[in-house]
Amino acid sequence: MPTMLFLPTARQTNWLLIIGFAAFGAALYVRYFEIESSQIGLACQDDFHTWMCSSRGLAIWLFTYRVFGWTALIAAILNLLRPSMVLLSFALIPTSFGLVLHNTNLCGFAAALLLLSLARPAPAPE
Repeated sequence: MPTMLFLPTARQTNWLLIIGFAAFGAALYVRYFEIESSQIGLACQDDFHTWMCSSRGLAIWLFTYRVFGWTALIAAILNLLRPSMVLLSFALIPTSFGLVLHNTNLCGFAAALLLLSLARPAPAPE
């Protein structure tokens, strides 16, 4: 019996596209409208406590400690070892955020591992 590769169906591919584009769009919003905006940066320095300043601070903290990159890499390795749609969906989100928010070393490697996971055999039904 030939081994089947781990390939998402059309419905699963649409789900992955929605998750990928939503994460990519959210990352672009955080980067260009919260982090790189000088008006938001000046307002947040003056102890202006809003959800935007909190999310800006959280995104900067996550970037500083490379949380996006390590999360994406761990999820991509797990997905490479045992491919599943849940892990692929979960790994796609921090990979998108990390690529946009300059955690490119680890997230680029995670993106390559996610592509390699599509060439793995599908797990056998239990």
